[in-house]
Amino acid sequence: MSSAVPSRPTGTHDESHRTAPHVTIRGLCKGYTDAVIYDNFDFDIPRGKLISVFGPNGCGKSTLINMIAGLVPMDAGEVLFDGRPVSKVKFGYVFQNYREALFPWLRAFDNIAYPLKLMGIAKRERDRRVERLVAHLGVKVDLSLYPYHLSGGQQQLVSIMRALIVEPEILFLDEPFSALDYEMTLFMREQLQRVFMETATTMVLVSHDLEEAVYLSDHVLLLSRHPARVVEFVPFDAPRPRTDRTMSDPGFVATKAHCLKLFQREVHRG
Repeated sequence: MSSAVPSRPTGTHDESHRTAPHVTIRGLCKGYTDAVIYDNFDFDIPRGKLISVFGPNGCGKSTLINMIAGLVPMDAGEVLFDGRPVSKVKFGYVFQNYREALFPWLRAFDNIAYPLKLMGIAKRERDRRVERLVAHLGVKVDLSLYPYHLSGGQQQLVSIMRALIVEPEILFLDEPFSALDYEMTLFMREQLQRVFMETATTMVLVSHDLEEAVYLSDHVLLLSRHPARVVEFVPFDAPRPRTDRTMSDPGFVATKAHCLKLFQREVHRG
């Protein structure tokens, strides 16, 4: 521990850890019988940022986060979290299809607590942690209900809380709002932004909506057609919380236009 090394200036270790990349991806390769999706792909995911992954259909957006999370095997390469393999890391994952992601026989509260149950944590402590998370996020959902009694947005919010209950180092979200109507999508964007501001968890969001990708993120990772490469890692540093006014801000308009130009160039290459 740093306190055991008096000669080290206070905060030096923490600062270097905070600014180092959270995830390093080196030499990532993935192919199927009909296509090479990634070929020697390198990338660094910064710590404590919300990153959106955007690109042409079929370029491998979901495949990328699934390989980083260890849900899909890579053909070659290495993914490390602060120098550790994914097996040594607590991460959360929010799937696109919230209806299939939640257990219909469990109440919303117990769905959120389920990962803690798998970890062998006693019920009293599980309940305490869920109640603390709900209070911290200010969630206004009746968690005594079963998932099928909740709206789509409420179900996805429960899914996000279930992913957060283990206090993950990183949260992956695979097009989490694409199955929601527009009104609920707007609501969930604000909920996700609030979660990010409250927890400062590194987040990687796959999105097929450019407006959403820019609006929510600190950087947009623009991918090319496969084999995917980084077209550009586009920053967007508008202050949070972001609101409807953000989308009419010149910085947002310019960033979205720039991303769209790059995206269309990649599409036309196909």
